[in-house]
Amino acid sequence: MSGAVTPYQLIRPAAGRLGLALLAGVGAAGAAIALTACSAWLISRAALHPPVLHLMVAIVAVRACGLSRGVFRYLERLIGHDAAFRILGDVRVRLYTRLERLAPAGLADFRRADLAQRLAADVDAVLDLVTRVVLPYAVAAVVGLASVLVVGALVPAAGIALAAGLIVVGAGVPLLPRTDGRLAPLRGELTTGVVDLVHGLADLTAYEAVQSRLDHLSSVDARLTAAARRSAFVGGVSSAVTVLTSGFCVVVGLVAGAVAVRSGSLPGELLALVVLTPLAVFEVAAPLPAAATTFASARASLRRLAEVWAAPDPLVSDGDQPGVVLSGVPSLRLEGVTTGWVPGRTAVRDVSLVLPAGGRVALVGPSGSGKSTVAALLVRFLDPRSGRVTMDGVDLRSIPADRVREVVGYLPEDAYLFDTTIAGNLRIARPDATDAALVEALRAARLLDWVRTLPDGLSTLVGEHGMSLSGGQRRRLALARMLLTDAQVLIFDEPAEHLDDETAGALTRDLLAAAGDRSVLLITHRTDDLTGLTVATLDAG
Repeated sequence: MSGAVTPYQLIRPAAGRLGLALLAGVGAAGAAIALTACSAWLISRAALHPPVLHLMVAIVAVRACGLSRGVFRYLERLIGHDAAFRILGDVRVRLYTRLERLAPAGLADFRRADLAQRLAADVDAVLDLVTRVVLPYAVAAVVGLASVLVVGALVPAAGIALAAGLIVVGAGVPLLPRTDGRLAPLRGELTTGVVDLVHGLADLTAYEAVQSRLDHLSSVDARLTAAARRSAFVGGVSSAVTVLTSGFCVVVGLVAGAVAVRSGSLPGELLALVVLTPLAVFEVAAPLPAAATTFASARASLRRLAEVWAAPDPLVSDGDQPGVVLSGVPSLRLEGVTTGWVPGRTAVRDVSLVLPAGGRVALVGPSGSGKSTVAALLVRFLDPRSGRVTMDGVDLRSIPADRVREVVGYLPEDAYLFDTTIAGNLRIARPDATDAALVEALRAARLLDWVRTLPDGLSTLVGEHGMSLSGGQRRRLALARMLLTDAQVLIFDEPAEHLDDETAGALTRDLLAAAGDRSVLLITHRTDDLTGLTVATLDAG
């Protein structure tokens, strides 16, 4: 299934509201221009001392335009931002849905910090695109065209000059060389570098490599600063061009209008209207250079979001048997499977494996042999390129991934602990779990005695990534979390990695005991102390 999203699909949830915001914006801008034009005519006409009744329509029009401008501006901001936030919410939902489908296999080419940048700043660019680009340009186009027609009908030369000025500001200025498109990628690179530095500070310090990383970050920051400075310079030039163009249109209107008045083709009281209307029109067009800058930056952000939507899908289907009944402890089988995490690369080739119902299998092999890839296949993080994976004889590709993961639980080597309490981490597996259920899970994972010694018990904070716990405690807490699920097949990926032999042996025995009657696939490179398990060997290559 393709994850691509077209621009129309982005705005479709709020297309009606955007139309209303556009009408309100046109109303506000039109009222502002009409206010200037009516005021100019009123002052000029009043200077001739006509009967006051001749001025009443203009006086009422000035009052109406002054009041309606504020009302329409408020409605434009209210409706426009409502539409923008609806679009923003829809984009976030679409993006999170796509990430959920891609993770983890489909995100192999993305850095975590860079993904966070895309989810935050790049998604926010959608809001800027609607409120600072689409609406200003649409309002300026409608109001500008109407103003050109009115002024051109009075003085053709002034109308032509106004049209040319609007084209310069609306279409010519955006063509100036810009570096805004580089800002989003550079911010993403800087964010990734900072996160890497913070997370790897201990290792970088040990190898005396902190300064080299700081130098790299300084280089990225310098490029980002230079791009921002060039962007600001172009913005200043754009503003100057807008002011000069506005002045040029006023001068042309004054000269051409004076000639028209002298020739008798234009009533004298309309001269002020021809001269002052361009000033009001360019107040509407003034945001366009900034909108062009915003568009360049937003386009780069949207391109980065499109890369996520267009990432290759690791699953070849959504599963055409959503109603399949999965009951009891199933058997799992890999039959001549070949697959990989990245297109063009193969992680495992022609692998066959049987995990019978209630069986206990140890999958051993050297690092890089593809043991974790086998686990990813069994929980449908990946689908085979050739061969098949079955559950009780049913091809996993025909079962929705969520249904597979209800039956098959996976404890990865680097199971993540959130910066919250022990109870909060456990309830990720079952949000409605009672304290009694948490206690039973901790008891099964042989962690309850330690938790009872803590002053705050289940409310104890574990720190970021569980840093306040020891390695063994982190793994046992992750084990307790998985035991809270209803999974009938448990996959443990290197549960004893980085632990000493005594602790590793104790943890392995405890997790096998905690599994009860459920099937167990133990992935490990340790070949000792595998009593009671059927050993399957996966060779590198």
